[in-house]
Amino acid sequence: MEGENMSFPNAFILLGFSDHPWLEMPLFGVVLVSYILTLMGNSSIILLTLLDPRLQTPMYFFLDNLSVLDLCVTTTIVPQLLVNLWGTKKVIAYWSCFTQAYLIHWTGCTECILLAAMAFDRYVAICRPRQYTVIMRPQMCVQLAAAAWASGLANSLLQATLTLQLHRCGHHTIDHFFCEVPVLIKLACEDTTANDLSLSMGAIPFALVAPFLVLVSYAFIARAVLKLSSAEGRRKVFSTCSSHMVVVTMYYGPATYLYLQPPAKSTQAKFMSFIYCIIPPLLNPLIYT
Repeated sequence: MEGENMSFPNAFILLGFSDHPWLEMPLFGVVLVSYILTLMGNSSIILLTLLDPRLQTPMYFFLDNLSVLDLCVTTTIVPQLLVNLWGTKKVIAYWSCFTQAYLIHWTGCTECILLAAMAFDRYVAICRPRQYTVIMRPQMCVQLAAAAWASGLANSLLQATLTLQLHRCGHHTIDHFFCEVPVLIKLACEDTTANDLSLSMGAIPFALVAPFLVLVSYAFIARAVLKLSSAEGRRKVFSTCSSHMVVVTMYYGPATYLYLQPPAKSTQAKFMSFIYCIIPPLLNPLIYT
């Protein structure tokens, strides 16, 4: 059994979009332009909030964290995707694949909690404006952000490490364009019930509790908006929250659709993952600015 566990290949093959070869060059152009714009947009937000004291508020502090997450996601996925779309050898080194799986799981979980923290910030700003500076003091903002990053890291270390221990019996072809934990679990040639259960249980705080907290926050915000007698006041509140609502919808919508799809629809899942990983990091700076 120990010898079998050491029989991993030195690299994995990422099939990506090779079943649609005519799409690879157009996708390469789209991904390259999107990557450049994503780097420019998110880096600009971070730079501006550091330079302008007027933007050093809780809302922009969380937005900085979101921009860092978007930069991490795109930098983890896109360079390897560009290499595979351009060339004929669609491979990724073994440790690079698992590093990618660690980072993607970490940033994905962290963003779920961070979006909930941003919704809480909007709730306090609108429903308890007089207490805003007391509740959302810098120490509280740092603690919320740290909790998001730490919880995402803990779940990532658990899930990816459990996946790393699985025996694959020489299986090294991944029907995807990047390495992620659920795809790597499918390569196993042993019972993965424990891994699947751990993945499902680990997803509860991020895929169920965090969206629920977002909905609760916006339910209170909606109730507060309906009590406003001024149309101008309602418009101002809506403009304050609309950007975050769009980002939340873009993030949770495709993710929910993706994980509810039958496993057989791999092509559809790949294209949905492509939209999920490329579009939100590109649009987030445009939406918030």
